[in-house]
Amino acid sequence: MQKQRSKKAGLPHLTPGQIAGKAVVYGFLIFIFIVTFFPFWQIFVLSINDAGDSLRGGLLLWPRQLNLSSYKAVFQNEEILSSLGVTVARTVIGVPLTVFCVAMLAYVLSKQELVHRRAINFFFVFTMYFSGGLIPTYMVIKALGLIDNFFVFIFPGMINIYWMILVRTYIEGLPKELFEAASSEGAGEFTIFLKVVLPLSMPVLATILLFSAISHWNAWYDSYIYTYKPQLKTLQAVLVKILNQYQTGAMVSQAQQMANEAKKMPVSSESIRMTVTMVATLPIILVYPFLQKYFIKGMLIGAVKD
Repeated sequence: MQKQRSKKAGLPHLTPGQIAGKAVVYGFLIFIFIVTFFPFWQIFVLSINDAGDSLRGGLLLWPRQLNLSSYKAVFQNEEILSSLGVTVARTVIGVPLTVFCVAMLAYVLSKQELVHRRAINFFFVFTMYFSGGLIPTYMVIKALGLIDNFFVFIFPGMINIYWMILVRTYIEGLPKELFEAASSEGAGEFTIFLKVVLPLSMPVLATILLFSAISHWNAWYDSYIYTYKPQLKTLQAVLVKILNQYQTGAMVSQAQQMANEAKKMPVSSESIRMTVTMVATLPIILVYPFLQKYFIKGMLIGAVKD
C-alpha cells in the first residue's frame, strides 16, 4: 500500500541504504557548516558582549551582557574610519575599471582573425605562472610614481588573466551571427563591444565583478608594501596591524590604545580586536548570499577549453 501511495504521489521510493547514505551526506554537511560558522559567530558574540564579562569566559552561543561600546569606540577612531573610507573608495573605483578592462581585453583576444592570436594569448597566460617577483615589481611601481599614491590600489590590478580567460571563453560561445549583423549595419568594434558584447556577457561579468569586489575589499598586502602614509592604509591592513600587535606584544597594541581613548567605555583590547574583525568582514559576508549563484556559474565557466 505504501509503495502504491508513493507512486501515486510521485514520490521516489528510497531503500534503507539510500536513506543511510543521505543521512551521512547531510550530517557531514551540517558538521562542516558548524565547524566553519562557529568561529565567526564566536567573534560576533565577543564583540557585542560586555568586555569585562567576556574575561570570565564561557561565552558560546549568546552574549550574557549585551553591550555595543566596542562598536562605538571603533567608529570613533580616526584611523579606522580613514581606512574604511580608503577600502570603500578602492572598491567603488577599482571594480568597474577592472571589469571593463578585463572584458575589453577578452573581447580582443576572442577574435579569431587577430594576427598572432595564439602567441598573444600565450604571452598573457605565461604571466599567470611566472612573475617578476616582489623586488622587481616594487621597482616598477616606484618608477611609475605609485608609491604612497592611492592609484597603486587600482592600476596594478586592473587586468587579471584568469578572469580574462573566463570572459574570453564566454564571448567565444556567443553566436557569431550577432557580430556579423552588427558589423553589416556599420557598427565599429567599440560599438559592438559596448552594445552587443557587454549586455550579452552580463552573467560572466557579474561573476568577475564579485571576484573583483572581494579582492579589493580583502586586500591588505599592497597597502602594507606600497604605502607609508596612515591615511592611505586600508581597513584590512589596519586589522592586520591590530592583530599582529595584540598577538606579539612587541609594542603597546593599537587595540589597547583605542580602549584607553574610548572615554572610559567598558571595552578591552580583546573586544576591540573582535569588533574590528567584524567590521572588516561583515559587509562582504552580507553581500555574498545574494550573489552566490554567480560564483557557481563562474566556476562552471572556468572549466572550459583554452
